[in-house]
Amino acid sequence: MYPIPWLALFLAAALFCLGMFGVLVRRNALVVFMCVELMLNAANLTFLAFARMRGDDIGHISAFFVIAVAAAEAAVGLAIVIAVFRSRGSVNIEDIKTMKH
Repeated sequence: MYPIPWLALFLAAALFCLGMFGVLVRRNALVVFMCVELMLNAANLTFLAFARMRGDDIGHISAFFVIAVAAAEAAVGLAIVIAVFRSRGSVNIEDIKTMKH
């Protein structure tokens, strides 16, 4: 049993807050996707910090699933952004009010 890795938890909290701020403030869809990835990586850092503290592999397995979800989200999200950009010429979130064109 290791001590609580406070530095990793503070870094994860800071990264998550930074990502959440980016999602709430930015209007470019690509930047919003990058901020979501930042939040998922903060969650991974938290899982790994607690896995180290507990000395088991549950946090590692959870981080692996989060990485898989992030990869799927990136693939599907980028495909949607590219399709929207081809049809409308912009990836500004405020310009996308409906999926119909």
